[in-house]
Amino acid sequence: MTTFRRRVAEWRPGSLKRETLWFFQWSSKTAGLDPAREAAMAFPHLQQPSFLLASLKADSINKPFAQRCQDLVKVIEDFPAKELHAIFPWLVESIFGSLDGVLAGWNLRCLQGRVSPVEYSIAMEFLDPGGPMMKLVYKLQAEDYKFDFPVSYLPGPVKASIQERVLPDSPLYHNKVQLPPTGGLGLHLALNPFEYYMFFFALSLITQKPLPGALHVRTSDCAYFILVDRYLAWFLPTEGSVLPPLSSSPGGPSPSPAPRTPAVPFASYGLHHTSLLKRHISHQTSVNADPASHEIWRSETLLQVFVEMWLHHYSLEMYQKMQSPHAKESFMPTEEHVLVVRLLLKHLHAFANSLRPEQASPSAHSHAASPLEEFKRAAVPRFVQQKLYLFLQHCFGHWPLDASFRAVLEMWLSYLQPWRYAPEKQAPSSDCQARSVSEKWAPFVQENLLVYTKLFLGFLSRALRTDLVSPKNALMVFRVAKVFAQPNLAEMIQRGEQLFLEPELVIPHRQHRLFTVPTFTGSFLSSWPPAITDASFKVKSHVYSLEGQDCKYTPMFGPEIRALVLRLAQLITQAKQTAKSLSDQYGESTAARPFLSWLGFYPADTNGSYPGNDLDEMGQDSVRKTDEYLEKALEYLCQVFRLSEAQLAQLTLALGTTQDENGKKQLPDCIVGEDGLILTPLGRYQIINGLRRFDIEYQGDSELQPIRSYEIAGLVRVLFRLSSAINRRFAGQMAALCSRADFLGSFCRYHLLEPGLSDRRLLSPVGRERAASLARGPRLSLRFLGSYRTLLALLLAFFVASLFCIGPLLCALLLVLGYVLYAVAMTLLTEQGKLHQL
Repeated sequence: MTTFRRRVAEWRPGSLKRETLWFFQWSSKTAGLDPAREAAMAFPHLQQPSFLLASLKADSINKPFAQRCQDLVKVIEDFPAKELHAIFPWLVESIFGSLDGVLAGWNLRCLQGRVSPVEYSIAMEFLDPGGPMMKLVYKLQAEDYKFDFPVSYLPGPVKASIQERVLPDSPLYHNKVQLPPTGGLGLHLALNPFEYYMFFFALSLITQKPLPGALHVRTSDCAYFILVDRYLAWFLPTEGSVLPPLSSSPGGPSPSPAPRTPAVPFASYGLHHTSLLKRHISHQTSVNADPASHEIWRSETLLQVFVEMWLHHYSLEMYQKMQSPHAKESFMPTEEHVLVVRLLLKHLHAFANSLRPEQASPSAHSHAASPLEEFKRAAVPRFVQQKLYLFLQHCFGHWPLDASFRAVLEMWLSYLQPWRYAPEKQAPSSDCQARSVSEKWAPFVQENLLVYTKLFLGFLSRALRTDLVSPKNALMVFRVAKVFAQPNLAEMIQRGEQLFLEPELVIPHRQHRLFTVPTFTGSFLSSWPPAITDASFKVKSHVYSLEGQDCKYTPMFGPEIRALVLRLAQLITQAKQTAKSLSDQYGESTAARPFLSWLGFYPADTNGSYPGNDLDEMGQDSVRKTDEYLEKALEYLCQVFRLSEAQLAQLTLALGTTQDENGKKQLPDCIVGEDGLILTPLGRYQIINGLRRFDIEYQGDSELQPIRSYEIAGLVRVLFRLSSAINRRFAGQMAALCSRADFLGSFCRYHLLEPGLSDRRLLSPVGRERAASLARGPRLSLRFLGSYRTLLALLLAFFVASLFCIGPLLCALLLVLGYVLYAVAMTLLTEQGKLHQL
């Protein structure tokens, strides 16, 4: 704010109206009057909100960004809420963009300090939790203004529920749904200023499309990402309490503005779906609610908005109906979206774990605890758990099989490890036992059992279909194995599974929704229930709430998943061998290839084949890292699932993974069918993971091959036309010469006939049929003269000849004579070889 005030003090308004307005502000201060009231008295037409809005819209087009922000600061400070409420929707939309994505707003997702330092600094100060924009929000909040938000832009499940006249479970929407008036455009929510601002802020992550030049923008450096971090730190503090809003008057801080209709208790989530009218009436809350709950209403609203807008895109009912993570849903998150959600999860863990030990104990519930302390206990299990599980399930089932999945993986692993964000961090030590997961985290593991076990199964299914020779994929397997290999974590997961599999006479039916008795006073925290001590009941409630009563649970340490882990261990072993062989080949080939291939003495890769992984792009260091990742991942998997070396060796031999001395000469596993070779399932795995491959060769017309990078495109086309004209003109003479049985005929056949297609290895039956029908006659090919290497060799020969005082003409004659002698020798050798074959 000090920077803003300094900049505003240096600002020189250009219009007469503003100069007069400033004069009245100065004179009113000297007279002890209200500046806004003096301005209204001086300019009655400024009391019309439409004029102020029109003026600001015109300034947004004609003035630079810095001056527009300075104008907004003055308007927020000087004008009363009555005038400001008319410009608030326009201002929010101009900052965060329109909900349909047409208007980009300030483009906070691409705004970076190192690229645009001035604009970045001004925007961050203006939107800071203690900045002018929030001051405007609190100014309007105190007057109880409401703003309409269209239901059509809400996440899919919420929108569908409201359109079906069923009130969503989240208390965020209670008492806010407004039926459209006669002739209205549709359903909308009546939001207070803080809710309206946060709705737009959260949805801009999804609705706003990044600009074309923002493909290489680092998300963590962008203004939006940093603002999310600041809002979380301000409204969900890990130390102290939530700071009160800044006062809009110079008299000092004002009490925290609370919504006139407090939020509905979270306990009411268990109510059955009824009509919108009935639920709307039944959920009316008392205005005389507990005033202590007003302390955290902004924190509660912020968290609910973030979770609803970022995670609630997949319905529990659809997922349970399909009983598959591959249920068709229209929404697909971006990598940036996932990174922001991970930031939210990390902060929520730190927020929930910031309770002091005496507050976190179960006995603390019986004592009078502050609303903030109760909110810390409720934040993750009551708001995040269910929606995050569905979000992760969809990502695991639909995300592409590429390295971008790393963002989803790290988000998942961050949620699995709340102990990483606890204040009592362990001191660094080389002793592995010191890094053991404490038993105090057992309730968290049990209450999130599916997030550990079922999502681990989802990761296994992805890992078995990826190229583990790739360093990025190997790193992901290593990260997951390392997390699950933390001492005592596997034991806690296993105990959680045992609790779930315990037999029970009566299976609780959706007991998780009946943990509390609905009461409709104050915040959802006002009726917080006593802790449930039955661990088995909590685990069963968690699983049944997410998977349904008839779910078929697959134990993580059961035989099915163990078999998949063994298969993954086999592929890791094979990938290590492949990486080693590729490393050896890479080292042998790179030494001589650059210079010799340029001169034409090294066989060129005319087929354009490639090994199918990124080792060649990354270099030897990447090969070494891949081997290290796979080695450690295999070690960690053996620790978690207690695999022995004898088991791994036996399975490796059973798959027939022994390779020849070069490591890559064997073909993929195939069987011989009527039409040729047919891949087996093992052969498909070998190809997918780069373990083996077919040698692909070009078997078409050599004259019609695509122009290579070592050829001159224009010259190749000219030479092709020239040779085609010669071949058409002298086709008969060339055929007669090649049909002769003497040495001249052999000499012509060596130069004019292409090597027989029957001599090539044709692995495809279709290729054999085409080869039989593509017998070509004698023809002249001049394409070799269009190669950079050929031309460079000729220039080098002329240069060396000039050093010995040999002229160009004589040098050309010597080259022709040398080639004729070479061709005669090759002709004799070729004919002699054919005689031996007969």
